[in-house]
Amino acid sequence: MPSQPNKLHQNVVLPKEDNSSDILVIGAGFGGIAAALRMRAKGFSVTLLDRLPEIGGRAQVFSRGGFIHDAGPTVITAPFLFDELYELFGEKRSDYLEFKGLDPWYRFYFHGGHKFDYRASIEDTKKEIKRFNPADVAGYDRLLAASKSIFEIGFEKLSTKPFTNFFTMLQQLPSLIRLRCYRTVDGMVRSHIKHPLLRQAFSIHPLLVGGNPFSTTSIYCLIHYLERRWGVYFCMGGTGKIVSELYRLLERTGVNVVTNTDVTEIIIKNDRATGCRSRDGRSFNANRIICNADPPTVYSEMLPKSVARRKRILPTSLNQYSMGLFVLFFGTRKTYPNLAHHTIWMGPRFKELLRDIFDRKLLSDDFSLYIHRPTATDPSFAPDGCDSFYVLCPVPNLLADIDWKIKGSWLRSRIIDELEATIMPDLKSCITDDFWMTPEDFKKDYRSMHGAGFSISPIFSQSAWFRYHNRDPHIPNLYFSTAGAHPGAGIPGVLCSAKVVENLIDEEEIFP
Repeated sequence: MPSQPNKLHQNVVLPKEDNSSDILVIGAGFGGIAAALRMRAKGFSVTLLDRLPEIGGRAQVFSRGGFIHDAGPTVITAPFLFDELYELFGEKRSDYLEFKGLDPWYRFYFHGGHKFDYRASIEDTKKEIKRFNPADVAGYDRLLAASKSIFEIGFEKLSTKPFTNFFTMLQQLPSLIRLRCYRTVDGMVRSHIKHPLLRQAFSIHPLLVGGNPFSTTSIYCLIHYLERRWGVYFCMGGTGKIVSELYRLLERTGVNVVTNTDVTEIIIKNDRATGCRSRDGRSFNANRIICNADPPTVYSEMLPKSVARRKRILPTSLNQYSMGLFVLFFGTRKTYPNLAHHTIWMGPRFKELLRDIFDRKLLSDDFSLYIHRPTATDPSFAPDGCDSFYVLCPVPNLLADIDWKIKGSWLRSRIIDELEATIMPDLKSCITDDFWMTPEDFKKDYRSMHGAGFSISPIFSQSAWFRYHNRDPHIPNLYFSTAGAHPGAGIPGVLCSAKVVENLIDEEEIFP
């Protein structure tokens, strides 16, 4: 049983002399932070480890030349999941973090010059749809209705439900079949929306969690209704502000946070996890271990080979991985007031481009981009009269034969050329302090298998019971609260993953 804390906001639990805790969390991304807080709220002593100098996982912050750049997730949906972390300790998230609603949510720029604003109100969105195809207004109503039906099953009932045995999956199959979740996202959108550009716009969500809309299960169409249910937000101060405030919450509540600690081995004795060792030789002991690390990396690099070879749903070698990411950061010595906070810049090809990225593993001459301009909402990200930008370009992961030492600068120049020719005139003359990340950085910094941006891809055969389980099937005290485990990638996904682990441990405490 956990050792109950006294007054959580005053009682800091220091690690014991042998670095032992009730709970050891490996990885301090959002899934790891949430798991640590949920376990601490239950009275467990908790140690949270991360290999980077700062917590946050992929939600790092870069500062260059007076410009601030969030390196990781920039779209905030389902804000109640952050609220819950504060409510666990009798606090209010709004006392520490300001979530500001955006409108438009996303601005689409299509090759050829057409623009589409995906707006905060349904009526405003319908006005935009009508400019492209009046008949698709009714189609959007049908798409939202279908999305709501999937949301009520996929999010409300299943996102925090452990899929640790196949019977659980069988129980849900009738609902999933009735909702035709064996279809792809593109297939579902195509059945309701006719205009080709609107089909692209309403199929884009899987790419935000690492999936190809032409192969991702239509379960992910629930994101349409999820956004309508709670909205799309930006945290003033950026994702880095969220991380810094969550760090303070971890400190206040007595979680022992240890950074600059690269775990190389999870120790298994008598089929139970007993702790871990770090690259610098330190050992940490615990009664339970929660991994926020990438599951394929855990199984292939951190567990003993005898354990890693045991049968799982799919051998690591058969996993299908999400795409890689090329992320370009830069400032501009002028502002671009006509650019929205979130812009989706669509190239001339859609399906064929995604086939190049996901299937053929080719780096094409063309591309599509997600552009983040935080200064549209929060001017503190740049000096006066300037803008800060983050441009994300989906690319093949490291299973492709691409020399990023050469192709990084080439792709940077191609992106700048295209942006200047379309939505950012004079960019070359005002760009400053630019740098970039490639899939090689994702592998090096985050130990992401093959440098994949979002772990394994969200196809049907890698979802729910078929995804990495939140509790290992053979090591009963080893858990996963991470993008590669159920329910999946994205901020809502990893925060829900922590709730799944909490539910599993609650059951174990009641029925040991």
